Amino acid sequence: MEAAERAVSRSGDRWGAVYSQGEYEEFEEALDGQYTGVGLWARRERDGRIEVSRVQSGSPAAAAGIREGDRLRTVDGENVAGKPVTDVVSLLRGDAGDAAAGTRVRLGLARGTHAWDETVRRARLSTDPVTVRRLADDVTVIKVAAFTKGSGDRVRAAVADAPHADGIVLDLRGNSGGLVTEAVTAASAFLDGGLVATYDVNGEQCALHADSGADTTRPLVALVDGGTMSAAELLTGALQDRGRAVVVGTRTFGKGSVQMPSRLPGGSVAELTVGHYRTPSGHSVDGRGITPDLEADTEALERAGTVLSGLGDPS
Repeated sequence: MEAAERAVSRSGDRWGAVYSQGEYEEFEEALDGQYTGVGLWARRERDGRIEVSRVQSGSPAAAAGIREGDRLRTVDGENVAGKPVTDVVSLLRGDAGDAAAGTRVRLGLARGTHAWDETVRRARLSTDPVTVRRLADDVTVIKVAAFTKGSGDRVRAAVADAPHADGIVLDLRGNSGGLVTEAVTAASAFLDGGLVATYDVNGEQCALHADSGADTTRPLVALVDGGTMSAAELLTGALQDRGRAVVVGTRTFGKGSVQMPSRLPGGSVAELTVGHYRTPSGHSVDGRGITPDLEADTEALERAGTVLSGLGDPS
């Protein structure tokens, strides 16, 4: 495994990685909607501060009284200010030490002027990748945290269940991607067939298409930020290029590469980049990200509501 890690490192493959058998099993479980952690989501503010963006109900973080908006200062004594959110999540889950459920993690937190440390035990948790809430003024917000198995159908169901007069805000902020097939299924909630993306795998060109039959008249805004990555960018690019949604927020991360797993002797797995995808208009996302139609940061959801009000009644 060490030799494989050295080979991946020398290759310059930014997204290449080598997993032990246990690590890869955890990775696959995460795509199934399972993970080991404390049950909080984080976002990085403009000044580099890490804030709690969501606390999962019934999780260790919730039991400890941690709230949305609390500032996360340290994880096991390591300062997290300025770190990428993906690195902070890795620390919370104990990825470096392959931490199991029941292991302790010490969190340094702050709320206003009050700062304190909290020790919690990691637990085996189920993700809730799609959540729905209704705002005033006929707006349904569909938040997709990750494209795990079944999330695409849940997006389609949420759109179908939304009141007919409602516009939709598809909130992809902080969505680091997941299964491309689920993102394409989600696209089928808004696109009546047609191209979602093209990609190349070892030089062979492939195309991804939405299913037909979607309601294409309902007003739609896609919310994105610097944590919107990979499969979430694929979906955003399709909705933007095909004129189906107004994209509001900040520039997305810019991960437009395709990785494929290969089993190695001893049970370890190497995930290597084998190609890149492009939006329906042929734009490459990798290293560039997607520029929103309307820039908005702290008031992004409010701006999205304003945009929806100007897009008209779906009837």
